[in-house]
Amino acid sequence: METQYRQKPQKQGNWLIVFAVIALAVLPLIFVKGEYGGADGEAEEAIGEIQPDYEPWFEAVFEPPSGEIESLLFVSQAAIGAGVIGYAIGFYRGRTERKPSGKE
Repeated sequence: METQYRQKPQKQGNWLIVFAVIALAVLPLIFVKGEYGGADGEAEEAIGEIQPDYEPWFEAVFEPPSGEIESLLFVSQAAIGAGVIGYAIGFYRGRTERKPSGKE
């Protein structure tokens, strides 16, 4: 008996999802006009408006020499975190699939 494999109709749906994700990432860059800045700078400005004579009571342990290195460290931290989360999800999913279900 020959088994024929049919192409899944999901392929078109997958491309629509990919297109939607790309559109969600690109459209704000095109239509939203404004400055890109971090929350640290905005918080500093807000504190300066509320209490101009405020003195910070803590200094950073490590100050990156440039904004590019700061971005590199931030992206590296995010990538390591995503890797740990992905590993944990895969580990637990593999562990549950390996367990016998009792149905044979």
